Amino acid sequence: MADLLLQTYEVLPYPLRVVAASLHGFRLNIMRYSTNTDQLVADAYARESWPSDQWNTWQQERLGQMLRYASKEVPYYRQQWEARRNKGERLSVELLQNWPVLSKDSLRDQPRAFVADGVNLHSQIVEHTSGTTGKPLTLWLSNDSVRQWYALFEARWRGWYGLSRHDRWGILGGQMVTPYKQVKPPFWVWNAGLNQLYLSSYHLAPQNIPAYLDALQNHKLVYLLGYASSLFSLAQLAIEQNLNIPVLKAVISNAEPLYAHQREVISRAFQCPVYDTYGLSENVCAASECLHGQLHLWPEVGVTEILDDENDAALPVGETGRIVCTGLLNMSMPLIRYDVGDRGFLSKQTTCPCGRSLPILGGIEGRKDDVLFTSDGRRIGRLDPVFKADLPIREAQIIQESLVHVVVRYVSAPGCTLTDLDNLVNRLHQRLGEMNIELEEVEQIPRSSNGKFRAVISKCHQSAPL
Repeated sequence: MADLLLQTYEVLPYPLRVVAASLHGFRLNIMRYSTNTDQLVADAYARESWPSDQWNTWQQERLGQMLRYASKEVPYYRQQWEARRNKGERLSVELLQNWPVLSKDSLRDQPRAFVADGVNLHSQIVEHTSGTTGKPLTLWLSNDSVRQWYALFEARWRGWYGLSRHDRWGILGGQMVTPYKQVKPPFWVWNAGLNQLYLSSYHLAPQNIPAYLDALQNHKLVYLLGYASSLFSLAQLAIEQNLNIPVLKAVISNAEPLYAHQREVISRAFQCPVYDTYGLSENVCAASECLHGQLHLWPEVGVTEILDDENDAALPVGETGRIVCTGLLNMSMPLIRYDVGDRGFLSKQTTCPCGRSLPILGGIEGRKDDVLFTSDGRRIGRLDPVFKADLPIREAQIIQESLVHVVVRYVSAPGCTLTDLDNLVNRLHQRLGEMNIELEEVEQIPRSSNGKFRAVISKCHQSAPL
């Protein structure tokens, strides 16, 4: 059905695409917001000044309720706990550490087993997400949890930056709002239901950039939100062509890591601050960057743990590991100790100049399968400094074929020389050691099925043979 609707949409003339997108937008608006949204937003602001002990008490009460509920009402967890009791284990369900870590594969293989008893699936909001792997996940969200989520979104992904859902805004995302084969504008569609210009992230070719900028100007957009890689491509290509770039109030990056060189170029192009955010379709974790550059977690959404890469041991604050989250919003489909697939660390900093007491996420270092391995046993992440702004390369992707062989796909920018490519190889050698590095020039780095960009792909494991 979804494929048929997409095929029908693609053959519509642009005015009818606007009608279709706007009708969908009005539907989303009703799902996400209600008459009590403003109160929920005000409540979210009030909680931001709570002392840490108040946050801990509040979160632990909700966590205990969620764990008790999941152990009794959710088939997947109920069967687990019954099996453990039958083995003679006498563990408390209210201690999070007594729950096993949940993998995406388990959720993907039997999604309905995670839906609580008595939940009518037809009354839920269903989400299908493939992430960067292309493997679909099916999620059912209660209406209440979605409205709570978007109230937090309104407070901390917009409100912190002086923005509102009533502003005209643009998004560079992964929806196919324009057929891929289309070569002439418009490469976007106006969604009146959300005051949103949805811009395709699949058509950011150099010759199309003037049309994109005209669309931003003509639709009088206040801010942009989107994938870091797409925002960076738009900004970089506009600067290279010395085009007249509209000034925005803010640019918000989400769904991909935002690197320092990308932030600098995007900010320079649109003459505004660039803010980083972190969020998951599963609604178990979220964070937003304050005006002082700290990425604050939203405790209302879930409990965040950082666990060792090799086992489930909790790591000290400041150490990097797997991000594992327990959702607190969605009672319809509880996810307990869910391995989100990313790696990061919690900050040792307990206060912030912004005055908010929200915990600080020290950094996101990409997906756990975005780490490169060396033959001497090292794990290498955060390779973004290799591609800092002084290197005339539009985008690049590192693919590790083996412990001794790396392929770098790259799209060159004007002025790229052999010396620049030698510098790229040298920077990689400085971090990876004596590894064979093969350069492959391409016209474009392929995106995943949802339009996301993967900067690093590792095809081997630390234990793999040389």
